[in-house]
Amino acid sequence: MPVYRAPMRSRDDAVPRGVGAERALALGICGIGGRVSPSPTTLESALARADEQSGIRLAWRIERFAKAPIGAYVWTRDIDGLSYLGRLTGPWAYDATAEALAADLVHVRRCDWIREPIEESVVPGAVQAAFGRGGRNWQRIRAEGVTPPTAAIWQQHRGDV
Repeated sequence: MPVYRAPMRSRDDAVPRGVGAERALALGICGIGGRVSPSPTTLESALARADEQSGIRLAWRIERFAKAPIGAYVWTRDIDGLSYLGRLTGPWAYDATAEALAADLVHVRRCDWIREPIEESVVPGAVQAAFGRGGRNWQRIRAEGVTPPTAAIWQQHRGDV
């Protein structure tokens, strides 16, 4: 199963750092920013509006996020830099609530998170390196060997792989 890095940080600098990750962890979602108007009801309309309003790069980011398989592992970090592990459990949706718009965490998917932070000493090195590079993009961590330790952490905390 693939492993992803999800900073859940808006590209809009007016959105305080950490708001997206805190919202996602609290609501059991994973998401990316990229507000579009009017609110799309389908992925196809979201991609078209993103391209029209912000450019093809946003549309590509949304598409990559939407196409990640259900069951994929997702790592994020909270405002304090603590690492959390989750698994995608639902398809893409657009959240047009005032809270989602304010956090710019509008392209969302259901995500089952381990509630407590993962001890940094057991977070796989490839995950630490992916976050160490910085950036605000959803990205697949393609480093060889990242899936087995991630799956082991999941199994230790949740009991299923």
